[in-house]
Amino acid sequence: MKAFLDWLSTLSPWLEIPIIIGVFLLAVGILLFFIEIAPRAGRVYTYIRLAACVLLPLAVMWMLQSYWWAIIAAGVLGLLFFWLDYRSKQGAGYLFQLVGFLAPALILLLVGLVFPVIQTFGQSMFNASGSRFIGLDNFIWIFTQPQGIRTIVNTIVWVLIAPIVSTVVGLVYAYFIDKTRGEKVYKILVFLPMAISFVGASIIWRFMYTARPADAEQIGFVNQIIVWFGGSPVPFLQVEPWNTLFLIVVFVWIYTGFAMVVLSAAIKGVPTEQLEAAELDGANAYERFMNVVVPGIRPSLIVVLTTIAIASMKIFDIVRTMTAGANNTSVLANEMYSQFRSFEAGRSAAYAVILFVLVLPLVIYNARQLKAQREVR
Repeated sequence: MKAFLDWLSTLSPWLEIPIIIGVFLLAVGILLFFIEIAPRAGRVYTYIRLAACVLLPLAVMWMLQSYWWAIIAAGVLGLLFFWLDYRSKQGAGYLFQLVGFLAPALILLLVGLVFPVIQTFGQSMFNASGSRFIGLDNFIWIFTQPQGIRTIVNTIVWVLIAPIVSTVVGLVYAYFIDKTRGEKVYKILVFLPMAISFVGASIIWRFMYTARPADAEQIGFVNQIIVWFGGSPVPFLQVEPWNTLFLIVVFVWIYTGFAMVVLSAAIKGVPTEQLEAAELDGANAYERFMNVVVPGIRPSLIVVLTTIAIASMKIFDIVRTMTAGANNTSVLANEMYSQFRSFEAGRSAAYAVILFVLVLPLVIYNARQLKAQREVR
């Protein structure tokens, strides 16, 4: 492959374009072969499959320059064609098509998720250089260091505060602007922060929190307001433990729009008849909201809460951009990155394992809720 790319780079751009298009068409042709031609029954298609078992290994040998890989490819293709055709029970090629469609997703899942998880678990049991097995020493180090404990506590604070505040604010906003004049404009204004990256939002709010001496001109908007009211500038990102809460404000500012959009759609799905019946029974606005609207949107509330909780548990960009974990604001993802930059691969992997273990129950619960919603529908 490298030789092909090197050769391609030496050609004129007018030749590169048709060659690239030809390679693309070849890839599409191979895909169509596996989906349409290979599964068909008949002697002609059997010969085509046999030819594929010969030509594809030759192509592998040409690209990888290895006889061993060509032999392995030939054996795998031959066994695959034979076994899938033999085991097919719902028409010729049905099982082959099923496996053909699922194989790319399964391969990506194995390469992108399963193998990294196993590798990370294994790496967390070794020292920094990965040359010596040390068991659970990395985890013991994390849970016996004050900074490690503080990192885990900060992450828990994020998970407890950020999802609840974002969801409550988004729900209240969605309920009060529902069916009001200018509803679309109000939704756009709240949803706009979602269009900003976490890094961009962090830079904006870092300027907002910036504090200068009292006798100097303030460039931070928040401190300027404090000075206008006769107060002294406050170094928000240095005041412990409130600096963690000031970082959470940035996250809430971004994710409130997400909660508002999802819950607003759910509120519109609450039957009007139920609200009218509650009003006829003498229920006031608060009682209608708590006893009719909230139970009616409970599945959406759970999905929003768990989704934001997962995002807050994995938070990295805001902390890294605004404080880099200084003044006891570090969280698990940031500490994992810091240990990796310090060439402590084992400790970094241990932090990753802890984060994975904490996120996994939320992911499973969220998946079950989505499945339950589909079953109800």
